[in-house]
Amino acid sequence: MSLVHQLSLLAATTLALAVPVAAQPVPDEARKELAPTGTLRAAINLGNGVLAQKDEKTGEPKGVTPELARALGKRLGVPVQLVVYEAAGKVFDGASKNEWDIAFVAIEPVRASVIEFTAPYVLIEGVYMVPTDSPIKSLADVDKAGNRIAVGLKSAYDLFLTRTIKNATIVRAATGGSRAMIDLFRAEKLEVVAGVRQPLADYAKDHADVRMIDEPFMQIEQAMGTPKGRLKGVAYLRTFIEEMKASGFVADALKRSGQNAAVAPAAK
Repeated sequence: MSLVHQLSLLAATTLALAVPVAAQPVPDEARKELAPTGTLRAAINLGNGVLAQKDEKTGEPKGVTPELARALGKRLGVPVQLVVYEAAGKVFDGASKNEWDIAFVAIEPVRASVIEFTAPYVLIEGVYMVPTDSPIKSLADVDKAGNRIAVGLKSAYDLFLTRTIKNATIVRAATGGSRAMIDLFRAEKLEVVAGVRQPLADYAKDHADVRMIDEPFMQIEQAMGTPKGRLKGVAYLRTFIEEMKASGFVADALKRSGQNAAVAPAAK
């Protein structure tokens, strides 16, 4: 099993935050699909520090995705089990193994074959980082023969670049998530590393031998999802996530966890 570890938490604990009361009761069919065991199992990806972080004092996940999971559990009236992963690719793999009931991953065509998605709740950017003395100055310079791009295995930006890169070579960090692609970039002396803007920018601030290509190569739409076929469940999730955006819950959760990311606009 690809779990880093599992943490069982009740939604109505002191960690849970006040949640706006749902305008309509949760349909029984939606509750059964989202928590078929009587517990809401929520996949949390610690590989994306914008969405979730490990609390240094308790060791438990914190951030916008754990807060959304607990809020949903409170709506459903069920306990919440946070199922923790080290990378988005491992979350995706867990869908077919019945390891979770809801997840927080980026919308991607490959993932949509096994996951029912809501509209996005947070927008982040995929960007490149290169050595300071690199001749690469812009996005147009990256996709050239001889350039090797380090990525996290099965990350949203790996899937996107796999579809779009024509001439450069993609090199995948076997473990995915967190700083794995930066470590690969360093160890193999690669020309480019791709990743989420915030962690790459933080790294570049502390390392004078690398610099950012500021223009993003993609927008990453982070959404809630549930395994394919849970149509009543995802219908409720879509309503829930719109309420959480509109109420300011998502923005406040990002602020509480010290993250600077854009809340997605209301779904059309």
